[in-house]
Amino acid sequence: MIFRIIVLIVLCFSSSLLAQRQAKVDSLKKELSKSKMNMQRFHILNHLWNENINNRIEESLSFSEDMINLGEVLKIDTIIGFGLERKAVTYSYMNKFDSSNVYFNKALKIYKQLNDYKKIAGIERNLGQDHNMIGNLDSAYYYYDLAEKNYSKASDMVGIADIYNSKSIVYLMKGYYNLALENALKAEKIYTDKKLSMDLNQNRLVIASVYGEMKDTVNAIDYHKKTLKFFENESQKRQYASTLNLILALQLPNKEKNEENEKLIDELVEISSSLKDESLIGDAQEKKAQFMLINGNVNEAKTIFESLLNKNDIYSLAYVNMYLGETLILLKDYTNALEHLNTSKIEADKNNLDALKPKIHKLMSLAYQAIGNFENGLKHYKIYKKLEDNISSTEINNRFSELQTIYETEKKEAEITLQEKEIKTLNVQAENDKLIKTLYGIGMFSFLSIAALLYFGFKQRIKKNKIEREKQEEMYKQEIAFKKKELASQTLHLVQKNTFIQELKENLEKIKKSPELFKVEFRRLVMLLKKESAEDKDWEVFKSYFSEVHNNFDNKIKAIAKDITEKEIRLASFLRMNLSTKEIASMLNVLPDSVLKSKYRLKKKLELSKEDDLTQFLNTF
Repeated sequence: MIFRIIVLIVLCFSSSLLAQRQAKVDSLKKELSKSKMNMQRFHILNHLWNENINNRIEESLSFSEDMINLGEVLKIDTIIGFGLERKAVTYSYMNKFDSSNVYFNKALKIYKQLNDYKKIAGIERNLGQDHNMIGNLDSAYYYYDLAEKNYSKASDMVGIADIYNSKSIVYLMKGYYNLALENALKAEKIYTDKKLSMDLNQNRLVIASVYGEMKDTVNAIDYHKKTLKFFENESQKRQYASTLNLILALQLPNKEKNEENEKLIDELVEISSSLKDESLIGDAQEKKAQFMLINGNVNEAKTIFESLLNKNDIYSLAYVNMYLGETLILLKDYTNALEHLNTSKIEADKNNLDALKPKIHKLMSLAYQAIGNFENGLKHYKIYKKLEDNISSTEINNRFSELQTIYETEKKEAEITLQEKEIKTLNVQAENDKLIKTLYGIGMFSFLSIAALLYFGFKQRIKKNKIEREKQEEMYKQEIAFKKKELASQTLHLVQKNTFIQELKENLEKIKKSPELFKVEFRRLVMLLKKESAEDKDWEVFKSYFSEVHNNFDNKIKAIAKDITEKEIRLASFLRMNLSTKEIASMLNVLPDSVLKSKYRLKKKLELSKEDDLTQFLNTF
């Protein structure tokens, strides 16, 4: 829902700006009919293309073809290239990306012949945006990277900022939130320095979205409010209303902001009504109903949600039916609640609204349990837990992939820096060789000069060897750092997995007490969980990472206590990772008291006194 509104605002940015600065189409067409085959005609065609691209797209396609024809008549490559680029953009607007790709590459070929780095970068950015639109995020990033290099060659800082912003969106969609934030903030700095208010506020929408995904609602709301102020100053009511909607989506759950939220909702209702925009009116009513629901006005919320059911918006059908189902559960109308929740589930499945699915199944589980249908209640609860676990697993995998991307980027940057140093060294050496040849013909004096230069060359070789050594050391350091990140990630995985299993076992024990409920399946489920918890596969993965980071840890302990067991080495490894007694107990599937006893036996084997701290001792290895 939030991403849909952001797209709406970005589109409004461009359309309102064009409407302000372009003349009427009829007037431009009259000028075109009188114009000759010259540069003035080119400017009129470009003006007409801009005016029609958002509402009469077929005419824009025709104007781009006229530009190409004009360029061919005048034999001006820049006009031909520009016409091809405009034709490609038109196909992008029509979602005909195969056609847009053809014409972008034709334009790219012309700009490469002209060595126009800024134009080359612009085409590469457009190609990246096409790939972004169809979900090819890696391909999008590839073209953005090419564009950044060419904008750098052209010394175009605004273009570089645009690329940072585009990369941020790719990272945001991949779930790499730290990288997304880093790139978006770099773009913000450039836009601020260049005083580009329009670009800056589009960028702030991206920053707010990243903070929102990171659950940092304070910063997300702060950036939305900066954008809100901009729209207010520019008298952009539609965008102002959309931004109010974004703020409310983040702030409504906070009851401490009830007074402010109520004022924002009233303002949103008033503005959307004055604009007569059905979409904004629906969003305003939805926020009002959510506010009612959060504050216990259930019947009022129900009335509003029911009035929104006739909207033909796939997002609204999914969200409104879910909220209405939640409201009916509070009113104990479970049968109708299930009907609306099932509609919400169908729409969410059909339109891949994955973020909505866990809550839908959780609510369905509650409704089925309330009417005594425990079989369906358990079924939907299992689906809910599985979806939650998948989201958690995806977040961990995304974080791991992000760390790997950061490591590879840093490694690549280090290699480039070292290569630049080597090039400088080689250039110095080349200059020295040239100087040696010049001095050779001078005679006896050149002999002394050559000797001095040979000495200098020897020093340069030592310097080069030192750089090579530093390069190797830096790569080793980065590799160790990355292994530490892998180890930390694996440790977190082990803790989360065993904590979850322990919690689920406790819940099953509670279910066991319920008469006749799950009597047949209980024992089998517990056995499966015990088996899963006891598996050593995760331990072997952890052990391989641990041994790479903490070399010879096992051998050092065995040198002190030759009779130490594999389980005691495992305990020592977890202590070396500074895990708590509770976390270790969860991972070993034992009680905390058992861990304390094992620690006591380990201290005795390592010949430590009562006063000695076992963890501090292991940290010295």
